[in-house]
Amino acid sequence: MNSLCSILAYTIRRSELMSYIKAADVLPREIIDKIQHYVDGEYIYIPRKESNRKTWGENTRSKEFVLRRNEEIYKNYIEGMSARELAGVYFLSQKSVQKIIARQRWEDLSAGENKGGG
Repeated sequence: MNSLCSILAYTIRRSELMSYIKAADVLPREIIDKIQHYVDGEYIYIPRKESNRKTWGENTRSKEFVLRRNEEIYKNYIEGMSARELAGVYFLSQKSVQKIIARQRWEDLSAGENKGGG
């Protein structure tokens, strides 16, 4: 149940996922006037330049959490928990758990081959 505790302890506040900057703090008045011509008083998302894009989970540690969770799922499966039980513990579908187990098994096999374990 240690893994369940880590799931419950992991929360993402909305403010960590999305934030906004006041246009008046960063844009010249002329640009604000031009934007207001199209979207007056609305929220607008301005995507990052392609060169500044970040990978999924880079800011929020979500990727790290999911990788650790998947390793725990596989470890618990190896120790005898069924995919159905794991689905209930981790609030996932049984199919998702089965995919995680298959992926982790494949990664373990690949790691063994790379170490010369064949």
